[in-house]
Amino acid sequence: MSVRFVIEDPLDFVYNAKTHHGKVPITALFRLQDYLFENTENTNTLSYQISGKHDASNKPTLYIRVEGEIYLCCQRCLGSLKHILDLRTSLLLAKSESELNQFDKDGSIDAVLATSDLDVLNLIEDEIILSLSISARHQEGECEIHKPEVQEIKNAENIKSPFSALAELKKIH
Repeated sequence: MSVRFVIEDPLDFVYNAKTHHGKVPITALFRLQDYLFENTENTNTLSYQISGKHDASNKPTLYIRVEGEIYLCCQRCLGSLKHILDLRTSLLLAKSESELNQFDKDGSIDAVLATSDLDVLNLIEDEIILSLSISARHQEGECEIHKPEVQEIKNAENIKSPFSALAELKKIH
């Protein structure tokens, strides 16, 4: 089990421009497991970095970066689908519930309440899940389930149509 990193005071973390980085095993991200192809055998780790800074408007912001690869379940063929993570996101820190509600009303601002003991792995897991497509699938023609169909079509093109014999008879008479 991995050690969870907790930011005791997020506003202080931003004020002092702190940075934390590390690696997290994919198995430690429990909610993500439902999206993965083989969650029991996956031993990959993800690299992350979280930095506290003030944004251009001088608002306290957490900058999160996550890199690595995961294997999702293709919704077309139910096979393994490699997905490269390269997330870079920022979250404004709301100092109160009312400020968070104002950010929520805007809709274009991602914000989180600056509570004490903010769990970084939960933030990382949230951002990964939010970045995934609703229906992950291979590109057209890459699924294993569709490859036999392509071969069947090629074989069908080589088979002579029963109507070609009728066309030949029509030419004779």
